[in-house]
Amino acid sequence: MDSTLQRPRPILMTPIRRCGSHALRLRLNQSPEFYSPYPLHIIDFMPLLDMYGDLSDDFNYFQLVVDVVGLQTATMVKWENVALDPVRIFEAIAHQPRSIHRIAWEMLFQAGQQHRAKVVMDKSLDNILYAHDLIELFDDVLFLNVVRDPRAQVASINRAIIHDFDTVLNTMHWVKAHDMAHQLSIQHPDRVLTIRFEDFISHPAPTLNAVCDFMGIEFLDDMLDVSSSSEAQQLARMSALWQTNHSAPIPANIDKFRKSLSMEEIEAIETLAADHMERYGYERITSGQMDVNDELLSKAKHQSKERKTQAWDELRDNDPRDFQLRSFRADYLAMIRGRLHQSVASTVSDDSRLSVPSNV
Repeated sequence: MDSTLQRPRPILMTPIRRCGSHALRLRLNQSPEFYSPYPLHIIDFMPLLDMYGDLSDDFNYFQLVVDVVGLQTATMVKWENVALDPVRIFEAIAHQPRSIHRIAWEMLFQAGQQHRAKVVMDKSLDNILYAHDLIELFDDVLFLNVVRDPRAQVASINRAIIHDFDTVLNTMHWVKAHDMAHQLSIQHPDRVLTIRFEDFISHPAPTLNAVCDFMGIEFLDDMLDVSSSSEAQQLARMSALWQTNHSAPIPANIDKFRKSLSMEEIEAIETLAADHMERYGYERITSGQMDVNDELLSKAKHQSKERKTQAWDELRDNDPRDFQLRSFRADYLAMIRGRLHQSVASTVSDDSRLSVPSNV
């Protein structure tokens, strides 16, 4: 890699998955100035972070670098034509503020430099949780906030192996994410561009033009046709969740949620997401006055747990390759957790022996 290349500008897409994010990413990737690979979704790694101990210790920090680089190799979609060296990543950031986010972004920066990109984007939308950490790390970070009708998005989330398996619970995730994104846009209006996915579907050229202007890259007509993208074709073959990514979005699908959600589910969404629906111009079709009480939430959590097992069983039976790739990533994280537990237990055991008074 040419060390004289300037660091690309960091951009994070927010705030929650199944918003049409792949459709946007794949089209922007048609630009040689832009680079955004399949996301790491570092949020899945966060529960392990405290087990690494003091990150000012080079041993601990380098181990974290090695493991996060390994996460990319365990991810469903590999970063094409990119070679990441944990030693080079560690040496590049060893004397900077230490953070798992700094590691993940250095991976993206180095990959972007290998592609000679001007900007890089992380599509790990759930990282809206760490937006302020990123602002502290990078004074030039931007946020592309993608809004989608919560009824359509929750219906999509319900079918995915992410979050929960219940409309009420997933709507609560949606609302929490958009609460944070809205506050971010108020606190840092110059850093945030908010677009609606429906506007991208109905008016792709002006929407993509606005996004490109915000990012400081040139809009290309090639962005309007993703059918020639080899990455889009690959994604479409890998998972039923991504089958439509190699073709143009279908405007008629905007209201598809009416067929997949019951009227009770729609009312639950319109009750919980009422403020954001009004803010972004989505009209309700119910009164939006459902009583979302503790009893309803308890039932939702119970049903979600049952549906999770069922969903994984169905994925294994209907799409074994997708199931195996997702399982491999989960197994990788479980392996790291087991190793860290063992390391912590060994350290505690050694400290206990050292604290035993000598009989001499």
